[in-house]
Amino acid sequence: MEKILVLDFGGQYNQLIARRVREQKVYAEIRPFDRVSLREIRETAYRGIIFTGGPNSVYDPESPHYDAGILDLGIPILGICYGAQLMAFMAGGTVLGAENSSEYGKTRLFCEAHPLLRDVPRESICWMSHTDFIGRVPDRFSIIGKTQKCPCAAMADEKRRLYGLQFHPEVTHTEFGKQIFRNFLFDICGCSGDWNVLDYADRAVEKYRRKYADKKVLLALSGGVDSSVAALLLHRAVGQNLSCVFVDHGLLRKGEGDLVEKTFRGKFGVNLVRVNASARFFSALHGITDPEQKRKIIGREFIRVFEEEAKKIGHVHALAQGTIYPDVIESGKGQSAVIKSHHNVGGLPDVISFDEIIEPLRDFFKDEARAIGTKLGLPPALVWRQPFPGPGLGVRVAGEVTREKVRMLQEADAVFREEVDAAGLPKTPDQYFAALTDTRSVGVMGDARTCGYICLLRAVSTDDFMTAEWTRLPYEVLERASSRITNEVPGISRVVYDISSKPPATVELE
Repeated sequence: MEKILVLDFGGQYNQLIARRVREQKVYAEIRPFDRVSLREIRETAYRGIIFTGGPNSVYDPESPHYDAGILDLGIPILGICYGAQLMAFMAGGTVLGAENSSEYGKTRLFCEAHPLLRDVPRESICWMSHTDFIGRVPDRFSIIGKTQKCPCAAMADEKRRLYGLQFHPEVTHTEFGKQIFRNFLFDICGCSGDWNVLDYADRAVEKYRRKYADKKVLLALSGGVDSSVAALLLHRAVGQNLSCVFVDHGLLRKGEGDLVEKTFRGKFGVNLVRVNASARFFSALHGITDPEQKRKIIGREFIRVFEEEAKKIGHVHALAQGTIYPDVIESGKGQSAVIKSHHNVGGLPDVISFDEIIEPLRDFFKDEARAIGTKLGLPPALVWRQPFPGPGLGVRVAGEVTREKVRMLQEADAVFREEVDAAGLPKTPDQYFAALTDTRSVGVMGDARTCGYICLLRAVSTDDFMTAEWTRLPYEVLERASSRITNEVPGISRVVYDISSKPPATVELE
């Protein structure tokens, strides 16, 4: 199988780089820079290497570096942002830092004719995010792209097949980023594009059948896309040796608990245990307002509930979770900075009573998980369900989480989703939901003064959930949703619409 090594130097878009490669049906393998040796790279038949971005300066002694010998392996290398600067530094060039040379956001790129930039117009838009820049390119390198502020936005050493881009071709804001990846993978690395994510489903079922055929597995089933796909995949592999524990923590969307039980126990015959633990979760969250602490508490209680259920079942060898790539990167695994902790990767206690943790979707993005789910036979209603965070409505209620706040949010969220679904939009947002702020606002109802909470509506469009644009919903849809929420949900007096994109915001409120 053709493989591209994505050498991780700590940037937040590292998983997105791998996704862009996989879109071209070429397998991308992400390895932290400090966990793969030059010898291992030399002995592995990688078709190409990509240096990722990162938040550091190459001159910082604490910044991630690598053996300069990698440049002479004869393997094509593409450096992105920090990766390009590191390449220049290792090859003898100069990297400079100056405030007036920093660029952030959409920037106009001016290109030279070059194989890496084939079919990229001489002038286009790219996405920049840097303070340092390459001041002098190394010997044997030539500049093939620039911006108004950056004298070297792209460089190439054609003989050694080394290339550096100061901008981020992996984000959707770079107009011809996908074309640049195609050029690198097929024209420069000589890939044929023979990898298919759907092949993973059959291989994974067989893999887990061999490994866990006579062992009990406990799966954390939330009913969301990721855990649902993981559940069906493992059910195919180990059958009744899989116990799916569905924790009804009181932080679910309206009617969700009954739907999950009906689908998995009724339709698929999965060994499902439904645990009503809402009192436990609300008690643990009492008085807690810090978002990160809430996530940690919810994650901790999840694990404790699973431990208790495991004891009832008997010895359980492994805990399975629906962790996917964005969960891992946003929880700060490897060298990347923590954006937020996900309950299934960032909230695990130090000691849990399972021998192993299985994460069959850990290397895949949301759209890849959906493709695998379709392959496994999950109905469209489940495959295309709205994404829902592991901590549930606990991270959509700002401030302290109480039963009353959750009740209000469940009703408001149901109304908003009903109105969006009924609108018959040409393209439905990729995620849309309501959240409850911790701010109260004065209102007037029935000639009387009220003081209720402000409800926030959120809708985003994205193809990867690593970046997202706020969706321009029709005013009529927002008007109907606002009117219904303020009239039908006691305790909410005002509705606002969130027009923040990711970055700088995240999709979720907390």
